[in-house]
Amino acid sequence: MRTIWMLAWLAAAAPLQAQVYPAKPVRVVVPYAAGGFSDLTGRIVAERVARILGQPLVIEARPGAGGRIGADQIAKAPNDGYSLLYTTNGTHTFMTVTEKDLPYDAIRDFTPITLVGDYGLQMVIHPGVPAKTVAEFIDYVKKNPGKVNYASSGMGSGIHFAGELFNVLAHVDMVHVPYKGAGPAIQDVIAGVCQVTFDGAAKQYIDSGKVRFLGTTSARRDPRFPETPTLGEGGVSGFDLTYWTAFFAPAGLDPKIQAQLNAALNAALADETVKRRLGEMGLVAAGGTPQALERRIRGDIETLRRIAADAKLQLH
Repeated sequence: MRTIWMLAWLAAAAPLQAQVYPAKPVRVVVPYAAGGFSDLTGRIVAERVARILGQPLVIEARPGAGGRIGADQIAKAPNDGYSLLYTTNGTHTFMTVTEKDLPYDAIRDFTPITLVGDYGLQMVIHPGVPAKTVAEFIDYVKKNPGKVNYASSGMGSGIHFAGELFNVLAHVDMVHVPYKGAGPAIQDVIAGVCQVTFDGAAKQYIDSGKVRFLGTTSARRDPRFPETPTLGEGGVSGFDLTYWTAFFAPAGLDPKIQAQLNAALNAALADETVKRRLGEMGLVAAGGTPQALERRIRGDIETLRRIAADAKLQLH
């Protein structure tokens, strides 16, 4: 009789045990090259979230095609909470505006989790370029049409968008050279293969003199370099692009797991050490609800479509 009771108890307990999340490591795909802004900030957040959840968050770089390869991989992954995407708005707003044949839908194919933070890209140039200000750089490019290359993290990426918007608003002709991520892109600027890029993790190279910082893409100056103007202040009237990073899961994620991940991420982003480390990279920690993240995506897509139309950007 006791054996029968124990078997019945175990049978009843099994479904409850199966519902425990997470019961194993969680894979987090970063759709850009290792060593870039997304990879580095993702590791900072993942380290703290792992301690909260009690399971490792394993960062996995899947670069290529400006981020669409890694994003598409998660869009098609099982929606069990063990495959997440940590990405920038490059894959979710810029590509929605710039790419005609995107293999995923930024709203339909993902479950939003949490906005991690906002940041501005740093426009940096090779020290050999004879320009100390944005105005001097514009003059240099105009005197060398078609000879100044700007490196991006891929076709249709946020950096590509920034470069083409700069071309239009500054009335210059920089040549686009796409890479598999921001990391390889800035390395080729350091090497002198390309002359300029827009990067979110360039501080170490600015500090060491390997690149020269001309201005930030957002309307707010980079707090780590308060003396350096924004591109708008530097003479490119109307230039204002703010970027962000966020966590997503495949569409159809269990709302309970979505809520658990959101709570863990918000707790991590409220941690003073995490905020400080992200701030040192220029990322202002945000957090918030999944619903707010979805509203942000929809609103940004509308804004970017208007910018692209007004500036007559040709990204294809």
